[in-house]
Amino acid sequence: MRIALSTGLFACLLTLSILHAEDDPRLARLQAVDDARVAAFRSGDAAALGTVLSDELNYAHSNGVVDQKASLIETISTGKTKYVGYEYEERVFRFPAPEIALMSGRAHIQAETANGKMDGILSFLAVWREEADGQWRFIAWQSCRLPPKAP
Repeated sequence: MRIALSTGLFACLLTLSILHAEDDPRLARLQAVDDARVAAFRSGDAAALGTVLSDELNYAHSNGVVDQKASLIETISTGKTKYVGYEYEERVFRFPAPEIALMSGRAHIQAETANGKMDGILSFLAVWREEADGQWRFIAWQSCRLPPKAP
């Protein structure tokens, strides 16, 4: 009974936070900053990446490799990894705390690496933080590859 009540309460609060996020004035700003992040990933622009990524970044790729800010910028800006396609199938923002935004969803990502090409649908959870200078910065990413859809 207690578990069912806790689960139900959690589900209600999550639903309210999603509905509330749609009306939140931070939403448009975050979507624009995330769009700029994706553009910087695709172009390999080190300066733009340096602006949008938090100094405390923890980026866990779908293959298990974990990057910090410097290593991710180096990998993308030198072309070791080239993001050639990056399209969201779903992107949802929630605001569990005043300076924190959770972004979750699914994305079709295509990349070229030294180990070959990656073309897949990823489920992801990302964290954005509004830092002391008032700017939203990308602080965490974790993703996993989803199996292909059944025909």
